[in-house]
Amino acid sequence: MQSIIFKGLGRYLPETRVTNEVLSQRVDTSDEWIRTRTGIGERRIAQAHETVTFMGTQAAQQALEQAGLKAEQIDLLIVATMSPEMLTPSTACLIQKHLGTRGGAFDIQAACSGFVYALDIATQMLRSGAYQHILVIGTEKLSSFIDWEDRSTCVLFGDGAGAAVLGTLAQTGVGILKNTLGADGQGAGCFEIPAGGSLRPACQQTLSNRDHYIKMNGRELFKTIVPLLEQETLRFLTAQNLTLADIDWIIPHQANVRILESLCKRLDYPMEQVFLNLEHYGNTSAASIPLALMEALEQKKVLPGQTLLLMAFGAGLTWGFSLIKWPL
Repeated sequence: MQSIIFKGLGRYLPETRVTNEVLSQRVDTSDEWIRTRTGIGERRIAQAHETVTFMGTQAAQQALEQAGLKAEQIDLLIVATMSPEMLTPSTACLIQKHLGTRGGAFDIQAACSGFVYALDIATQMLRSGAYQHILVIGTEKLSSFIDWEDRSTCVLFGDGAGAAVLGTLAQTGVGILKNTLGADGQGAGCFEIPAGGSLRPACQQTLSNRDHYIKMNGRELFKTIVPLLEQETLRFLTAQNLTLADIDWIIPHQANVRILESLCKRLDYPMEQVFLNLEHYGNTSAASIPLALMEALEQKKVLPGQTLLLMAFGAGLTWGFSLIKWPL
């Protein structure tokens, strides 16, 4: 059997940095308040021309260059985003127009778990033998959906894009070994953008109520997600006959350092082996894991032969894990 591997990674981060100090001039908050509750020090905020299509295209071009492939060699394009430019056409089709890839193109929406969901879809399609190269992109412009008057949410999010070219390798036991996905719709109310869909299309009332912005019950989300992740992490590893001692690095969705610290305490897993970069970028939703993976590789934290656990969790509620043996 062939292995499914990352052939190239790419990213795009807006140039504009918004520090906690800058935010504190806009809302009633402070650097200390934000850092102690989230671990975030700054975030990137996209300008008008830096759309999800633009950012996703830039990240994809870098991933293609690293993979040594041309756009026309991509058989399928999958985009994970919860902040599309419009309901239709898909962001994937808009990016395809700029890249010139061939084959299918579609979006998926699993909020912050989107990249791992897309990885699983791409993995299964590559294993079918019907595809040779698949481009997966997580791209988000969450600043368009932030209520800048709500200090409980506006401090959390940032913009950016990450991309990966997946392909096959004639070697067994490396690359993406196993993925698993999960969801629990009972937790849907913890994080939502209430208006803008077919249930509550834009009108004067939804605009007045600020219902087109992110609404989050942070306390309930924290209380729910930590024990859920503990349970699902152990379940996933047990199914692979592994323990946390077999994992060299956890590369999680970069949401909140308190969530990750609490989870590691429950799992008895060292925080030193959890790769974090949310201090610089905040929560970039579907873009956060590819951004973190690429940075971990650049910093030589991840080494050939090591075992990684990608861990995603987000609105829905959704979650997903990807077990990876980085090739030698």
